[in-house]
Amino acid sequence: MSNDWQDLVVGARMAVDQQFTDRVRGSSLSNSQWGLVMTAVEFEIADADDPEDARIVADTSKLEHVLPEMQNVDTQSAMGGGAGPGQSGGDNSGVVGGIKDALGLGSDDDETEQLEAEATELAGEYADALQSHLEDEGKWAEVRRVAASD
Repeated sequence: MSNDWQDLVVGARMAVDQQFTDRVRGSSLSNSQWGLVMTAVEFEIADADDPEDARIVADTSKLEHVLPEMQNVDTQSAMGGGAGPGQSGGDNSGVVGGIKDALGLGSDDDETEQLEAEATELAGEYADALQSHLEDEGKWAEVRRVAASD
């Protein structure tokens, strides 16, 4: 499969990355965790041959491979004296985490599912933002045509 259309959107991705920073800060994911998400997510153009229905979608099927590392990054931030502004230091650390664990009120499975759900949601929002940016810049039709010819 060719990545020609993805080569066309490199500049747009950089612009959307900058714009999307505030959205990531408003989430429970740290910047490091978001970086891991972006390494696992692949963007595709669904229905590229249909100008009306074509859209950028995030393939998040490989997220499961980075979820353990996302939790490690989160734990390391908490152990390193806390997380920076807008970053999660881990909900299950410290006294409250110990109490939750003792009561069986929080599990790694729950945390993993929550991380995956939020990462998937953010990746979808990023795909929408990228497509909107391309439309605003008048580049979407060309990108779609190139993707359709791949």
